[in-house]
Amino acid sequence: MSTLDAGRRTPGARSSSGPAAPPRQRILAQARFEAGTLLRNGEQLLVSILLPAIVLVGLSLTTTPSLGPGDRVDVAVPGVLALSVVSSAFTSQAIATGFDRRYGVLRYLGVTPLGRSGLVAAKVVATLAIVVLQILVLGGLGLVLGWRPELSGILPAVAFLALGTWAFVALALLVGGTLRAEAVLALANLLWVLFLAVGGLVVPRTQLPDALTGPVALLPSAGLGDGLRSALVDGAVNPLALLVVLGWAGAATLLAARLFRFDD
Repeated sequence: MSTLDAGRRTPGARSSSGPAAPPRQRILAQARFEAGTLLRNGEQLLVSILLPAIVLVGLSLTTTPSLGPGDRVDVAVPGVLALSVVSSAFTSQAIATGFDRRYGVLRYLGVTPLGRSGLVAAKVVATLAIVVLQILVLGGLGLVLGWRPELSGILPAVAFLALGTWAFVALALLVGGTLRAEAVLALANLLWVLFLAVGGLVVPRTQLPDALTGPVALLPSAGLGDGLRSALVDGAVNPLALLVVLGWAGAATLLAARLFRFDD
């Protein structure tokens, strides 16, 4: 969890003497570049896939911390899927955005045919692609460990994963687009640890100290974790969790649109 090498980044839509490609093509080209950059970066793979996989195996094979009632692996997998979303949609994107601003990459891309809105759209598409890969890897590992999801909850879980990705990408752009790169690096890593430890992400908030249970319910991490557990363990939609995730997604999007700066 450290800086991306901004010097290796190139625009997904380079200007040329000919006509610019259609917007969809430009966005997809930049999204492929963004996703490839993340997948080639060992540190980002560590935080996006390897660490969540280690957490999943550890939770499945041990008895602490308490995950509450139900089969332990069935409760652990939704939480780890939520952790993987936070890792790729928030931590990786916030750090990448912060250092792209530092080295002028965003300012340069903002004046290419890709445009500012195209750049943001490409980041969202790239993150969704990484999340799909994480779900396949971690879900497959969970099945090997004995995970048996509630099939009626698959569609609600997909909806929560998509909304959670939106919320945490918006938060990443808010943090990465307003703070200095060093502050982004420190804050993104700190929040990742706090979400993991006491954010209701992997350990259900009902297993946290009583003083934290209520306040933690309002965090986006708890909303995503609770929503996925309700869907994949109980086959139900959690209305409170849905409102929390939607609220954070909407608020972070509005703030990022207003406050985001393309240069440091």
